[in-house]
Amino acid sequence: MSGGPQLSPSRCSGGSRVALLVTGASGMRLPVHLLRALAASPAVERVHLVASAGASQVLRHELGDPPGARGLVEAASLASEEAAKVVVHRDSELDAPISSGSYRLAGTVVLPCSAATLGALATGAGTTLVHRAGAVALKERWPLVLGFRETPLSIVHLENLRRLAYAGAVVLPPIPAFYVERPATAAAPSGGDAAPAETLERFLDAYALRVVDHLGLPAPVATAALRLPP
Repeated sequence: MSGGPQLSPSRCSGGSRVALLVTGASGMRLPVHLLRALAASPAVERVHLVASAGASQVLRHELGDPPGARGLVEAASLASEEAAKVVVHRDSELDAPISSGSYRLAGTVVLPCSAATLGALATGAGTTLVHRAGAVALKERWPLVLGFRETPLSIVHLENLRRLAYAGAVVLPPIPAFYVERPATAAAPSGGDAAPAETLERFLDAYALRVVDHLGLPAPVATAALRLPP
């Protein structure tokens, strides 16, 4: 019997484990849609959700929901069986399972990823659970997806993005997918163009699909109706 550390597999009894780390950049509807997609996926057993202090402030301004990760769960309006998959951690909870590489994950997503978080991950100068969980993904070489939300980009941003991409992270900015088509069952409003709210929802769902795909997970049924070019 080995005396070394015992690794916890990235898949538990019913599926995979994913970490969703939410930081203080604009775009709180992005993690809400991704949380819905992950929780709805039969391939996902557990979603470890962390919101930074900055994320709590932005969440309050953008969605008016209670601050913190529990506010994101409320905004996602998950069914009871989906909500049961979500485990909420404080950003100060450095003893959480996701702070250790022996607790294997299918992937880690930072969405939205703030410039401050980007810098902490690029330099290894982390002080919070978000920073630690991102660093663990890099050192363990499982997928780390960064939804960086900043524009225009300075040379500091570009250098940090380059360093993280070189280290193995996937830089996946939330850029609108203009090629996403309306499901065949949806009727177009008069004039032929989708209403602004519908267009935004399609973009958010399409982006969530891209993230799920980069985690190597199957698309959840709830968003599979989006038609992408073959």
